[in-house]
Amino acid sequence: MESTFSSPAEAALQREAGAPGMLTPVADLDRVYELQRVVGFVRDLGCQRVALQFPDQLLGDAGVVAARLEEATGSKMFILGDTAYGSCCVDVLGAEQAGAQALVHFGTACLSPPARPLPVAFVFGQRSVDLELCAKAFEAQTPDPTAPVVLLSEPACAHALEALATFLRPRYVDLLVSSPALPLPVGSPCPEPEPLERFGRRFPLAPGRHLEEYGAFYVGGSEASSDPDLDPDLNRLLLGWAPERPFFSCCPDTGKTHDEGVRAGRLRARRRYLVERARDARVVGLLVGTLGVARHREALAHLRNLTKAAGKRSYVLALGRPTPPKLANFPEMDVFVLLACPLGALAPQCSGSFFRPVLAPCDLEAACNPAWPSPGLAPHLTHYADLLPGSPFHVPLPPPESELWDTPDVSLITGELRPPPAWKPSDDPGCSALTPRPQLELVESSPAASFLSSRSWQGLQPHLGQTPVTGAVSGRRGIAIAYEDEGSS
Repeated sequence: MESTFSSPAEAALQREAGAPGMLTPVADLDRVYELQRVVGFVRDLGCQRVALQFPDQLLGDAGVVAARLEEATGSKMFILGDTAYGSCCVDVLGAEQAGAQALVHFGTACLSPPARPLPVAFVFGQRSVDLELCAKAFEAQTPDPTAPVVLLSEPACAHALEALATFLRPRYVDLLVSSPALPLPVGSPCPEPEPLERFGRRFPLAPGRHLEEYGAFYVGGSEASSDPDLDPDLNRLLLGWAPERPFFSCCPDTGKTHDEGVRAGRLRARRRYLVERARDARVVGLLVGTLGVARHREALAHLRNLTKAAGKRSYVLALGRPTPPKLANFPEMDVFVLLACPLGALAPQCSGSFFRPVLAPCDLEAACNPAWPSPGLAPHLTHYADLLPGSPFHVPLPPPESELWDTPDVSLITGELRPPPAWKPSDDPGCSALTPRPQLELVESSPAASFLSSRSWQGLQPHLGQTPVTGAVSGRRGIAIAYEDEGSS
């Protein structure tokens, strides 16, 4: 049954779950999926039921991988082939429904902490990397041997970064190698000094050094990609990296490099436009984009308080994975804010097919919090947990009597002066703003009601007491395409 608020049921039956047959040669399965490491993970925990989470593009290998793991461990494997939101998040809810004691996540992962404790092993895959071509490309783009540079990569190429650094370190003295921010085993000591953790990666910075001092060399992507802007992992790096530092990407197969400075500037310009749209918005739709990431309830309450403090009306919408047809059912919303993992929050921004802009939580924070730093000084935070109390990036809202709320602000889109937000008492359950009418009547002012009054059709008008009372008569019978009193055409 098709619903206006969810995808049609037939779509799940008609959608092809990955390419038919296996995608990876049998001889490469152990290496690509790191089956020996997964077997050790299952045996160390002594699990009898294990969930295997695959993204859609890897489901062709799921059956063979599960069979090999069952044969090697003797445990029951359950394949999780579909998720309610994004495949990069750990599907804790699906694992609990299968009664799994542990979960193995294959493919790209956002590495967000799950909402419920569950042993998780991440397998990114091992994409082949031509080290010689990548090393030559690095030397061509970095002629200065003393330049500070960080080696980055897509998750599937992370295994080759140390080997690439071995090629380069005899010449380059200030080379930093990043690594995925995998969760540390329970009981393991924290490394000293503790590395910086950002963008889902760990950076072993020396004491006194800062990440803003380094340029970046990213190994990943593909020349066959139709639209490189659809890579949320690279986009969050470009948005959060220091604008004055160089950023190059390199294809691991051919060694061809691209200067990502133009693309980063385009992403920053779009983000500033989205912030302006959020400042002009009166009605904000808060999209629940995850139920399995930690602190999502706290983040949702934070966003609701943020919009209320800025004088905006917010509505919480739980629609599953956001699509343009779903969001088009809510034209009253001026903007949407997707509360999701770092990769999931950026994915809709890459698509221009939505009826209203879809923002990340950091964009709403920049639009509604007057104490937030200016665009040139504020960091771009991709995880909503960085906005909450306890984070070093948390900026509390100013008190109601602060002058920051009265600072004049002009919209860069409409050119009009934005009015200062009207603060409301925290114990007020609803809107208390009253608007006088010419007839001296007082009504509650609501953005949704104002939008409804501007429509040409506002629904059925009952006109109670304005129509004469008549007896019931027999109406037309049949269906709209052919009533019984109509002649056949």
